[in-house]
Amino acid sequence: MVHYRRSQTPGATYFFTINLRDRSARYLVSHVHHLRKAFREVRHARPFEILAIVVLPDHLHTIIKLPENDNNYPGRWRAIKSHFTHALVKEGVALFKNEKGEYNLWQRRYWEHQIRNENDLQQHVDYIHFNPVKHGHVARVSDWPHSSFHHHVRSGLLAPDWGGDVAMDGNANYGE
Repeated sequence: MVHYRRSQTPGATYFFTINLRDRSARYLVSHVHHLRKAFREVRHARPFEILAIVVLPDHLHTIIKLPENDNNYPGRWRAIKSHFTHALVKEGVALFKNEKGEYNLWQRRYWEHQIRNENDLQQHVDYIHFNPVKHGHVARVSDWPHSSFHHHVRSGLLAPDWGGDVAMDGNANYGE
């Protein structure tokens, strides 16, 4: 078995990419209410701060800050995935189990990156907020409803037109 080396710094800030196994699935946005509830329940039991997040049909990106003296993000992800999966099963979504008896909803691994400094944080926040445009889901960042972008606008951290529009040829048009 391959052993992955993961950063285990207590109180650190991390960027994550979490994927569904079936990259054509839309469960994360079609059942976003269950995903929000899973995050709320896990945050209540195991506190952490969400600095930025975007939920797309088949994956999500987020930046979380762990409490001081706590480095257990793997436990948080297990709990979030489990809460969401069980909510779908309870709702009657047809999910199948693999040979190990696990539901085949999520990819087993996830991408994690420890944020190094303010510049690194800003680059990852921008990446998160622009991701729906990058994937062709919307032409403007502000058009994607499942993003912390809207919170950042309400908080005065970003302008409502941040990210510009994507022109018909797929190139970004920043109001020029």
